[in-house]
Amino acid sequence: MNTIQVDVVSAEELIFSGEARFVALPGEAGELGIFPRHTPLITRIRPGAVRIEKTDGTEEFVFVAGGILEVQPNRITVLSDTAIRGKDLDEAKATEAKKAAEEALKNAKSDIDLARAQSELAVMVAQIAALRRFRQAR
Repeated sequence: MNTIQVDVVSAEELIFSGEARFVALPGEAGELGIFPRHTPLITRIRPGAVRIEKTDGTEEFVFVAGGILEVQPNRITVLSDTAIRGKDLDEAKATEAKKAAEEALKNAKSDIDLARAQSELAVMVAQIAALRRFRQAR
């Protein structure tokens, strides 16, 4: 069976490291699906869920708040400032942060405040969507 080494790394820790048969994640220009022996690639990724199909057929979900993806024929590396294991996502916290971002968006007084609030809102919406995908898969 063909496999590929997958490493998902946040600024604080290694979130996932292991062999996989397939990985899907939100690329900058759309959803990416990666199998072993994929063409080398470096690209930015959007906030969303990284779905890792492990060699035993089970799936691992990791939420990333954007980042960089590097693909080599036998290795995938996902680098993200923020990455959270699917099982560790907290919907109440994410919903509260989404509300705070919406409030900040309403009260933005400068272009920088507006951009920061829009970015935070996009991340929280993606995190809530990733949490729902994780729950459906279980």
